[in-house]
Amino acid sequence: MTTRPRLRDPSTFVPGIVAVALFVVLSAVFLNAGFGSAVGFGGDVNITATIGYALMGLLDVAGDSAVASEGFLAAFIIVAFLLDAALEGSVLLATRDTEGGDGE
Repeated sequence: MTTRPRLRDPSTFVPGIVAVALFVVLSAVFLNAGFGSAVGFGGDVNITATIGYALMGLLDVAGDSAVASEGFLAAFIIVAFLLDAALEGSVLLATRDTEGGDGE
């Protein structure tokens, strides 16, 4: 037979009420937020090519199709470092300890 969870400690009411209040406030903010119209780069620009030219230092070769890509380049490099750290962390966690420090 299954039973429903019971509140055993009245001190758990305060964090629950705070969580519900935070949910209500965030819901009101998100539902009432207004977004402006989308603003593109206009014209015939290729963001991917611009990032590639910026990585190689060849923005002068890109011509008229290049846009300011410093923000994109910084985000690209930050994400690359974060993914690299996640990969190294997963490899570190996946390796087994062959020393057997606890007698196994």
